[in-house]
Amino acid sequence: MAFNSTLYSLWLYLLPLLAVLFPIWLGIRYGRSAKKIATEIPSEPVGTAVAATLGLLGFMLAFTFEIVSNRFEKRRELLLNEVSDIRSTYLYAGLIPEQFRSNVRKQLSEYVDIRVELAHDPGKLNNVQYRSQQILDSLWSVAEALAVQDRSSEAYSLFTGSANNLARLYNERVTVALQYHMPPVVLYLLAFIAFFSMITFGYQFGITGRVNFPIIFMLAMSFAAVMWLVFALDQPEAGIIKVNQAPLYTLQEQLHRALIKQ
Repeated sequence: MAFNSTLYSLWLYLLPLLAVLFPIWLGIRYGRSAKKIATEIPSEPVGTAVAATLGLLGFMLAFTFEIVSNRFEKRRELLLNEVSDIRSTYLYAGLIPEQFRSNVRKQLSEYVDIRVELAHDPGKLNNVQYRSQQILDSLWSVAEALAVQDRSSEAYSLFTGSANNLARLYNERVTVALQYHMPPVVLYLLAFIAFFSMITFGYQFGITGRVNFPIIFMLAMSFAAVMWLVFALDQPEAGIIKVNQAPLYTLQEQLHRALIKQ
């Protein structure tokens, strides 16, 4: 899986790199052809157009990066909230009868274990989702059984509310991480602006007759790096850029120690 992630990460970088170099090359060829036809082409209007298109491209890059960075921050927030709610559910399990308590706590520990396993190997996503849903359904079955025994119990209500929050956070996390991606229209617009920005940029080099390859490659590599970051943040399931899982690891150790003491 690590090998596949590396190849995918490399592809995410090479694709925008080529998408920048190709239109610049087209612009240079067109500029050289135009210079052969016209004896003199004023460079000032072209320079103004290049500055305007590059400024617009910069704005679009900032806009798309803000979208994916906000989503990344939301995933981090959901992780912290989920860790807190798992710990709370584990503690509230101490308020329910022993016939449910031990099994609930073991399932919560397993729930954390498979989350940690997923953090190490994103390829197990489907299995982890399936087992997570089974555990959450089992916890809710316990809540229903407790409600049948005593609907007025505050202790049972605390456990039921915590189990409900855990299921809600799971659904939010799956939605944010797997279902909400960058709107395609934003990516199409970014690609459109980038293409014509790079053509005008290359055209300016073509009409002046002075092609600065180091500048071209630095620009292309910088643009590709930003786009790589946008794509990597937009696709957490690829496992390229991950939310810090340290709170989850700490919770795993705490639950394992607590189970051993029982």
